[in-house]
Amino acid sequence: MSSSQKAPEPRRTGARKTERQRIDRKGQEVSGWLFCLPMILILGVFMFIPIVMALWVSVSNWSGRGTPFGANVDFVGLKNYTDVLTTPGLAQSDFGTALRNNAWYTLLVVPLQTLLSLVLAVMLNRKILKARGFFRTAFYFPSVTSSVAITVLWLFLFNAAGPINAMLKWFGVNGPNWFNDPRGIVHILLSALGVKNGPAALTEHSFLGVSAWDWLSGPSVAMFAIILMVVFTTSGTFMLMFVAALQSIGEATEEAAIMDGASPWQRMWKVTVPQLKPTIFTVVTLGIIGTWQVFDQIYTGTQGGPAKTTLTTAYLSYSAAFNSQEWGRGAAISFILFVIIIVMTWIQRWVMRDKKMSRRRRADYEAMKAEARSLHRDELAALRVGRPAQARAEAASAGGTADDAAERGI
Repeated sequence: MSSSQKAPEPRRTGARKTERQRIDRKGQEVSGWLFCLPMILILGVFMFIPIVMALWVSVSNWSGRGTPFGANVDFVGLKNYTDVLTTPGLAQSDFGTALRNNAWYTLLVVPLQTLLSLVLAVMLNRKILKARGFFRTAFYFPSVTSSVAITVLWLFLFNAAGPINAMLKWFGVNGPNWFNDPRGIVHILLSALGVKNGPAALTEHSFLGVSAWDWLSGPSVAMFAIILMVVFTTSGTFMLMFVAALQSIGEATEEAAIMDGASPWQRMWKVTVPQLKPTIFTVVTLGIIGTWQVFDQIYTGTQGGPAKTTLTTAYLSYSAAFNSQEWGRGAAISFILFVIIIVMTWIQRWVMRDKKMSRRRRADYEAMKAEARSLHRDELAALRVGRPAQARAEAASAGGTADDAAERGI
């Protein structure tokens, strides 16, 4: 056989190799889907299908008996949504009250737990602190304790005749009846200044059945006690996240800031905190989601009282469905809550996004980078110049020559 007839052989070999790679890639894809199939089935059965059923319930008049897809269940459109959003009545006022309470709850819990967890992490990350493992365990312990048990303990501590009010009496302060006082904290402070009734511009205008004056009342005394409890129980988890982030930063950056003359406060807010931005974003996001889903502390503690000042949207959804048998309304409230969480998370992400540098700052930044590169090149050049002399000196001290030192890797 001539050489011209043998030439096409490498092409067939390359084609077979390409076909084999295509088959291997297809096999890998099939194997990946087979490995993911159990989890896909579990998520589909226990999450996706229930969400679709709840969505149907929110637009139907299901009574809670039988299947939601039965012949006696009718489609009512957006009636369950309009009942809590646009139609004046008890359903709208309850939803507005729950939304107000939850908004104040989120506004106070998220900053407090984030700041407290960051401070604890910075303190426990110091090497000079002894028994750091003990303190980390002690601060994290409330996070793994049953929320029901902590709520019962909190009801005892903040009882009208409980230890908290007894401690306040030592300082001459008469503590409030914590879980039975429906007054808002802002209203209490204003009444101490002589302002007991709001202006007409606030009392005559309302949103979701709640007047603007009541929207600005602040959290009630009972809700404030729950806020303290939640901050106490959740800060330990976020503290560990900050500790892990601080340990990943390293000490070189802080040492450089110390050499530049930065004070501890400047090192904290100008050096450490900017490097913790991804962790802060995670902590704030988890805090927003958790505060809008608060349920167990309300259910085991106050059940929305006193005077619905601790009523939250998650508990209102449960109460409308299981207590009032308004299953469609309860499902509608849950989907409205889902939209609120998505919007709040998006706003938080937009606020914490990386800002675009101006032309002037970008020019300064590029100049700093160029200066750093030039300094690095100068240092390398100095090392190259000084290395032969250093090698000769070390070789002479060892009783050899520079070539011997080069052979030894000096």
